[in-house]
Amino acid sequence: MIEFTDDEMTLMMIYNPGSREGLIIELTNMQKALTSRDRNLRKWTKSVLEKLYQMTDADFEKLELFPDFG
Repeated sequence: MIEFTDDEMTLMMIYNPGSREGLIIELTNMQKALTSRDRNLRKWTKSVLEKLYQMTDADFEKLELFPDFG
């Protein structure tokens, strides 16, 4: 299974609409609004998108994209 960093997981939690394809769309749209000052966010977004394209919908559904408040 593809591994994500904590920063990547947080990014996916924030933008996740509930599906892998939907998350790809959301992150792609968000990425278009980034400026040159958003270097880390640009780096994390690029990395997440690359990983999302590599995984299946079934693998995506196994991810726990809910914050752990406990």
